[in-house]
Amino acid sequence: MCHNCAASAVTASRRSFARFLAVGAGLTVLTACTPVAPEAGPPSSASPSASPVPSATAAGTPVAAPEAATVAGTPPEPSASPSPSPSAALPRQFSLTDPASPWVVVNKHRPLAPADYAPADLVSPAVGISASGESALLNSTTAAAAEAMFAAAARDGVVMVLASGYRSYATQVSTYNGYVAARGQADADTASARPGYSEHQTGWSFDIADGGGACAFQPCFADQPAAVWAKANAYGFGFVVRYPWMFHETTGYYYEPWHLRYIGVEAATDMSVRGIVTLEEYFGVGAAPGYP
Repeated sequence: MCHNCAASAVTASRRSFARFLAVGAGLTVLTACTPVAPEAGPPSSASPSASPVPSATAAGTPVAAPEAATVAGTPPEPSASPSPSPSAALPRQFSLTDPASPWVVVNKHRPLAPADYAPADLVSPAVGISASGESALLNSTTAAAAEAMFAAAARDGVVMVLASGYRSYATQVSTYNGYVAARGQADADTASARPGYSEHQTGWSFDIADGGGACAFQPCFADQPAAVWAKANAYGFGFVVRYPWMFHETTGYYYEPWHLRYIGVEAATDMSVRGIVTLEEYFGVGAAPGYP
């Protein structure tokens, strides 16, 4: 995702198009481009904080599905019980809060805990990489899935490149503070995730580029072979396009066809079959259009 890129000429451009659209820069984009952004600052339609989720567990350890909250020890009326989330139908359930869980949901209402979390198993996947340093790393599960996906894309004649992977809490602090110093906090919140609110920090997410480098971190990337292939096939390797077209009021971010998130083959396939495109809906945690 470009909202928490390191401060470099390439990565900083990834979310800048949303700001350009907001101030009427007049970018011409294809059907995949981001719609006109709202004025800087959290949208006024921000929803309440996310609903209760299972307590954190070690990655891969099944957890019970969320239960309805009680007030002063009194069970809620039956009509007050929330509908089960679509993900509850899967035979295995995982934590939505533990950063080491493939189902952790990180958005503008759901920071990482601890905020400075760092994966213990970061590795450099054996794929084409245009990033360097920590950005070339993923957690070991995501790396293995990425290797399989990139290889499958190559067999179909599509060259896919890892453009940005892990970003540490320290990198996020530096990047976000740079935006605040240059633009002010309200504007920074439209271009960069606050420290501790970045999916990239978990090691479960990464950004892709096309082998030819065309439209990197720009709206037109959606029409490049790597993005088209990933949108159609990534679920078979456990990935989803985390920030889909026209769902920014749910995810908190504009369309990013380059940003992939690992949740496991079972869940990603289930989302595809059901036609659900956001983790917020699939895991039943509520929309997060802006910071509370």
